[in-house]
Amino acid sequence: MKAVIIGAGMGGMSAAIALKQLGFDVEVYEQVTENKPVGAAISVWSNGVKCLNHLGLEKETAELGGIVDTMSYVDGHTGETMCRFSMQPLIDEVGQRPYPIARAELQLMLMNAYGFDDINFGMKMVSVEDGADVATVHFADGTSVSGDIVIGADGAKSLTREYVLGGPVTRRYAGYVNFNGLVSTDPAIGPSTEWTTYVGDGKRVSVMPVAGDRFYFFFDVPMPEGQPFERGTAREVLTQEFDGWAAGVQTLIEKLDPATTNRVEILDLDPFDTWVKGRVAVLGDAAHNTTPDIGQGGCSAMEDAIALQFAFRDNPDDVYAALDAYQSARTERAGDLVLRARKRCDVTHAKDPEKTAEWYSELRDEDGTNIIRGIVGNIVGGPVT
Repeated sequence: MKAVIIGAGMGGMSAAIALKQLGFDVEVYEQVTENKPVGAAISVWSNGVKCLNHLGLEKETAELGGIVDTMSYVDGHTGETMCRFSMQPLIDEVGQRPYPIARAELQLMLMNAYGFDDINFGMKMVSVEDGADVATVHFADGTSVSGDIVIGADGAKSLTREYVLGGPVTRRYAGYVNFNGLVSTDPAIGPSTEWTTYVGDGKRVSVMPVAGDRFYFFFDVPMPEGQPFERGTAREVLTQEFDGWAAGVQTLIEKLDPATTNRVEILDLDPFDTWVKGRVAVLGDAAHNTTPDIGQGGCSAMEDAIALQFAFRDNPDDVYAALDAYQSARTERAGDLVLRARKRCDVTHAKDPEKTAEWYSELRDEDGTNIIRGIVGNIVGGPVT
């Protein structure tokens, strides 16, 4: 059976590896001309790590992952630690350590596992259509390719999704902008084996370790959509937005490289239940574009890939039954994570200031039990958890 996968991001590459494990003839097409992931790093929670382990990448994933032994929340203004707790109870409960991983390195790992030279770069899809025996993708250069199935892992602005749903959908601005990047670890910012998060005023500054003695950092800044921004000016913007914040935040702003700091307006998409049209299906952000507030976007895409593999493993001779099983396995779970992230987003970023103030107060009495319970709730429920 031949699978055509549109998009060489985390979801697309995970699906490509998963289907190759079943013996599929897999072809991957990516519109960019080189591997340039959006964003600096990703939280691969335990469910995502288990998916990568299932794909045969356990050793490589562990080598790329940062070690998070503890988690803390810090008052953004005073620098006072509101709570600090061990991640070991989480690891014990779900049976797998999570790993923050630099996005480019994770992406390259997946590409190499599939076969980097076998990826067709510079191929922009312009349309897709289903047929009685094959589905066909048409590209901007005038060429076409057909397969028994087409998997649209073509991201948040997915053309495949438009085909499957019969028209475009409008993404929702979540109300904040995320600035992110990588810096070398520094105890003045936070411990090198801790996920440290500064909070205040509906804003958030977070650092977590990735391999190579680096922190992945991000700043969340509530602001109207569409504000002008000139690349390279992140330090000036963040210095103004976080004026008077704790010394650790100021050190991070001083250390970051404005030229490589990303600025991303955060959007998501209302969950929908139709992921399949004939031989064409969506996967990853194309199917469940989410805010990053619970760190499950990439993990959910990896879960899609494993669920797709299981669906074809269990229905090897019936494309339609397999894609129906894939859709049935994923829509409720993925949609739930989108809504969980949206709810967490609203509290974190002070959509209701009273609720956010209440959360800050709760953090001062937190021993980790409630936070870990929430994270475990996000982790469990996927195909390999």
